[in-house]
Amino acid sequence: QLQLVESGGALVQSGGSLRLSCAGLPFSFDGYIIGWFRQAPGKEREEVSCITFRDSSTEYSDSVRGRFTLSRDDFSNTVYLQMNSLKPEDTGVYTCIAGWDPKLGTCLVVFDAEYSNSWGQGTQVTVSS
Repeated sequence: QLQLVESGGALVQSGGSLRLSCAGLPFSFDGYIIGWFRQAPGKEREEVSCITFRDSSTEYSDSVRGRFTLSRDDFSNTVYLQMNSLKPEDTGVYTCIAGWDPKLGTCLVVFDAEYSNSWGQGTQVTVSS
């Protein structure tokens, strides 16, 4: 089974930037969809962003669009979430999720339990005001 390892979470001031990493082992991300979701204490899980490896198409939530960017490094089998202009409301545990691409035309399906089968351990992002 694909294993996901996240890193990059930290404490940062409002307006700052962070880059989160999600590395896949031991298999390549080819044929997969990779997503990020976040959860803050007392709040529901929020689907942040996802990427379909087959065509590199991406999706972003309204709350992060224009500030966060997904990218991929095929050599290291890693997906990066570049987070700029961070706000206190971006605080939470960010978790990487993966699932086999069912070719339904959107990567958002990875957030459906029917299509995801690997999760990372989560990395804490704290944005101070």
